[in-house]
Amino acid sequence: MKSPTTTITAACLLRRLFLLLLLGAPLLAVALAPQPAGGESPRDTAPVAVLTIADAIGPASADYIQRGLAQAHAQGAQLAVLQLDTPGGLDTAMRQIIKDILASPIPVATFVYPSGARAASAGTYILYASHIAAMAPGTNLGAATPVAIGGPGGPPDRPGEREEPGDEERRNGEQREELPGDAMTRKQVEDAVAYIRGLAQMRGRNAEWAERAVREAVSLPADEAAEMNVVDLVANDLRDLLAKIDGRTITLPQPYGEVTLATAGAALLPIEPDWRNRFLATITNPGVAYILMLLGIYGLLLEFYNPGFLLPGVTGAISLLLALYAFHLLPVSYVGAGLILLGIAFMAAELMVPSFGILGIGGVVAFVIGSVMLMDTSVPGFALPWSLIIGVTIATVIFLLLVVGMALKARKRPVVAGSEEMTGAVGEALVDFDQEGLGWIRVHSESWRAKSPQPIKKGQKVTVIGVRGLELDVKAV
Repeated sequence: MKSPTTTITAACLLRRLFLLLLLGAPLLAVALAPQPAGGESPRDTAPVAVLTIADAIGPASADYIQRGLAQAHAQGAQLAVLQLDTPGGLDTAMRQIIKDILASPIPVATFVYPSGARAASAGTYILYASHIAAMAPGTNLGAATPVAIGGPGGPPDRPGEREEPGDEERRNGEQREELPGDAMTRKQVEDAVAYIRGLAQMRGRNAEWAERAVREAVSLPADEAAEMNVVDLVANDLRDLLAKIDGRTITLPQPYGEVTLATAGAALLPIEPDWRNRFLATITNPGVAYILMLLGIYGLLLEFYNPGFLLPGVTGAISLLLALYAFHLLPVSYVGAGLILLGIAFMAAELMVPSFGILGIGGVVAFVIGSVMLMDTSVPGFALPWSLIIGVTIATVIFLLLVVGMALKARKRPVVAGSEEMTGAVGEALVDFDQEGLGWIRVHSESWRAKSPQPIKKGQKVTVIGVRGLELDVKAV
């Protein structure tokens, strides 16, 4: 039989052992948990922002990139990946995007994705400007000649003029034979060459091929681009890209310094365009801006011919202001806009001035030529299609013939109310006029006090020749 002292001591030991297990279990779990290699900091687990451009580069694209990079930085992203598929775009929008990338507080990786995508023209410049340039298999880049001045194939070369990428003369910057074309063409090509070479030197990429992409409009598939140091790597998809760039150190502008990426398995943070960007993308579409301009002109024209209706005037004013804002952001030829206005004026004048069709035909010709010239660029996605121009021209002719023509006919109808309508009306004397020429007549089933310079007998027909307040001046028929 055990003593009470022995029993109490055993119970105390059991309680102490239980407390040790209870308090030590969490510490043991932490100690046994697998630790990440190298010891990750909170920065290492930051998400990766994903932005997507799958259209021509324009004002809406520049706004989206600018706001997207700011949002990614505000939400603590360690990297912004720009998934790119573009045929090119406007020079002003491209340069704005590149400025935002160069000044970005977080690294930017441009990824030409998915397979079959391209980074042509402006897309090539954006790739060269990015901290990391990557492509998916089956994609291509290049053809960076400014198409507005060189056409789809770039500036033509004279026999024997084209130089090889490693030409010593080009490398030393010696005087070369001038490019064909006018001075403005050469100036813009040289500016584009200097711009893309500067980006290539900044990122340590192939500057010689970049110059060829501008001068000769050459292109490269993904694998060759990686071999020639035009891009950094080829990745199958976004996860593959993040795994391959994990651990890279990126140098950012001051005061941000160097950042080491820890992107393997990082959470993705998609950043979609907001309503403001979608609205901007809609109104800066050249076709939409073109239609808004015409709606504004037609609305104001209809309000001018039919004052007081208000709805055409209000709609026209809003549409015209939106069109002017869009034209402020787009490369618009004001000569083309002037020809469109001249064409509408000629077609409207045809309805009022008998010109045997000369004004009408001239107006249609001026309208079509102005529509073709309106967008001062041949960049894909920013030129007005012929189908839209022809359709709008036919709609304009129908509008002017039917709507404006009906408004003009309504203005020519005789007045049916007011003092203007009373003049010339025929009435009947109700009484014999007195010696002062005053009496009463009935006109339009109403009794009026009237005055006549000649005697009027009861029942005699009279004609109203004037209105003085509530008294009519009449004469015998």
